[in-house]
Amino acid sequence: MVTEGNPRRKAPARRTALTRIAAVSLATASLGVLAATGVEAVGAEAGSPARAKVEIVEAHLRTDQWHVIDAAPNGVSLGDQDVYSGTAFKDGREIGSGGGSCQVIHVDGDDVTTQCVLTMELERGSVTLQALWTKGPEPVDMAVTGGTGAYRNARGSARFWDISLPTERMRAEILL
Repeated sequence: MVTEGNPRRKAPARRTALTRIAAVSLATASLGVLAATGVEAVGAEAGSPARAKVEIVEAHLRTDQWHVIDAAPNGVSLGDQDVYSGTAFKDGREIGSGGGSCQVIHVDGDDVTTQCVLTMELERGSVTLQALWTKGPEPVDMAVTGGTGAYRNARGSARFWDISLPTERMRAEILL
């Protein structure tokens, strides 16, 4: 458990939380590729007689803005929040942007769990993602939870690697 009197326990947990949150912010930007790539596949969805249209998107990500809100008490604690925006790139060109936030919902020593909610405005509507994220090995998966416009019935998942590094990348499978 993180205690206020032990700064050595707080620092690793804080870095872990910040690293995870920065990565999720980059994830937000990645959805912008959906509108620009046009990569589509059609497949049968399990348990459904209808065929679902699937957009598969791969992109490199960059965080543009990021702000940490350190709720009392100082150090990693429930309610701490990171707010961010980012940009997605495909073949070296900018193809989208978005933003979101991650809030600390559980702290157990150096293990910090956040709940992250992201929204991406795209040419044909918006897409939303959500995940609980606890320190651990990569990759990180997020659920596509819906959207508006062409994405009003969106579902699926997005996976992220090399989080918070210049080589961060993602792959999304969006069912429409």
